[in-house]
Amino acid sequence: MSAYLLLVPVAAVLFLNLPHFRLATRIALAVAGVVCVAQGLAALLVSEARWASAVPPALDPSRLLAVSFPVDALARVMLLAIALVGLCAVLMARYVREDRECAFRFANLLLLAVAGMNGIVLARDLFTLYVFLEITAVASLVLIVIERGRPAFEGAFKYLVLSAVATSLLLAGLALLLIVSGSTSFEAAAAGLRAAQGSKLGLVAVALVLTGLAIKAGVVPFHGWLPDAYASAPAPTSVLLAGVVTKTTGVYTLVRVVDSVIGYPAHVRHVLLAIGLLSIVGGGLAALGQRDLKRLLAYSSVSQVGYILLGLGAGPGLGVAGAVLHLFNHAVFKSLLFVNATAVERETGERDLQRLGGLQARMPVTGATSILATLSTAGLPPFAGFWSKLLIVVALWRGGHAATAAAAVVLSVLTLAYLLRLQRRVFFGPLAAPLAKASEADRWALAPALLLAAITVGIGLAAPWLFHTFLLPVESIL
Repeated sequence: MSAYLLLVPVAAVLFLNLPHFRLATRIALAVAGVVCVAQGLAALLVSEARWASAVPPALDPSRLLAVSFPVDALARVMLLAIALVGLCAVLMARYVREDRECAFRFANLLLLAVAGMNGIVLARDLFTLYVFLEITAVASLVLIVIERGRPAFEGAFKYLVLSAVATSLLLAGLALLLIVSGSTSFEAAAAGLRAAQGSKLGLVAVALVLTGLAIKAGVVPFHGWLPDAYASAPAPTSVLLAGVVTKTTGVYTLVRVVDSVIGYPAHVRHVLLAIGLLSIVGGGLAALGQRDLKRLLAYSSVSQVGYILLGLGAGPGLGVAGAVLHLFNHAVFKSLLFVNATAVERETGERDLQRLGGLQARMPVTGATSILATLSTAGLPPFAGFWSKLLIVVALWRGGHAATAAAAVVLSVLTLAYLLRLQRRVFFGPLAAPLAKASEADRWALAPALLLAAITVGIGLAAPWLFHTFLLPVESIL
C-alpha cells in the first residue's frame, strides 16, 4: 500500500497534464491540496501493520515496482510533516498567486517534490534513497526559479552547485559502501560496516556520506546556499523548502542513515555533537545580524537543525526520540514563521526589519501566531518546542555530555534573542508611516497560520499523552 504514496502524486501530475485538458490550470492547486490532505489522513489513521497488509497482493503496486516500502513510526511522522507543509504551501500559493499558469506549474512541481520526499522516507536501500534525493532536488531547484528574476537564479545557482557537490560525495560514499558490504540495502550496508569495523575504507565511506548529507541539511559550515535559496525563492516555495524539503533531504536522511546503517560509534557521535553546537551558535549569531526577514528565518533554520544533530549525537533511545520530535516541531513552527513572513511582505511590500514596525494593531492574528511560533522555537513551555528540547537535553545529560546539555539550554537564549528582535521590529512599537494602509492577510494565509499555531500549541499541551502514540514515537524508538 505504501507505494501509492509514490504513485498518487505522479498520477496527479499526469492527470493535470492530459492533452486538451483546459480545466487543469484552474484546478491544479486544488488537486495538489487534495493529495496532501489524503496523505496526511493516511499517515494519521493507517497503522504500520495496515500499511503492509491493507491492499490485496494482486492490487499492490509494490509488485510492479519490485521494491517494498515499509512504513514505521518515523516514516509516518515524516509523511505527516510532508503532507502538512505541502498543504500550507498550496494555500500560500493561492494567497500570492500571480496568474493561473504560474500556479499550475507550482502545483505540478510540488506534487513531484512530494513524490520524491515520500520516496526518501520510504526507501530502505541507499541507492533508492539517492535516486529520490535527486528527484526532490531537481523539483526544488525549479521551484526556486519558477517566477524567474536575478535573485532567484542566484539562489538557485548556489543550491545547484552545492547540491552537485553533495551528490558527488554521496555517490562516492555509496560506491565505497558497496565495496565494503556488497549491497546497498540498509541491512547489508550496516552488516558490512560492522564486519569492517576500523577499516580505513569504511571510515572514508562514512565520512563521505555524512558530509554529503550535512550539505543537504544546510548545517554549519555547509550552509552557504541555504539563506540565498530561502530568501530568493517565491513565498510558497520558501514555506516548502524551510518547512520540509531540507528537513527531508538532509536532516531526516541523516537520522535514518545513522540509525539504520552507520550506527553510533563514538567518533560519529562526537562529530554530530560538534557540528550541532557549531550550527546552533553560527546560525544564531548570523540571524542576530540580519535585516531581511526571510534571511533571518533562514539562519534560524540552520541553528535549529543543530539541536536535531545534538539529539542524534546523544545516541539511540531518548536522543533519537528528541531529534525526531524536534524535526517535526521544526517543520511546524518554521513553516508558521515563513507563512507569516509572507503575509507581512504581501501586505506591506517590505522585508527590511528597519522599515517595519507596529503591525500588531493592523495584523493581530499574524502577530499572535508569530509569537506562538517564537516561543515554541525558543523552547519555552508549554509549547511543542519545549518538549523536544527537553528530551534532547535529558538525553545529553544521561549520555555523559553535561557540558553540551548546559550549552544547549543556554543557547536557547540566543534563539529567543533574535526572534524577539524580529517580533519587536515587525509587530511592536509605533506604526511606520508607509504602513498606514496595511491590513490583515486574507483567509488563504490565515488558514495555514492558525492550523500550524494550533498544532504547536496542541502538541505542547498534549505531549504527555502523545508520548504514547505514533506522533511522538518515543516508545517505538526506545
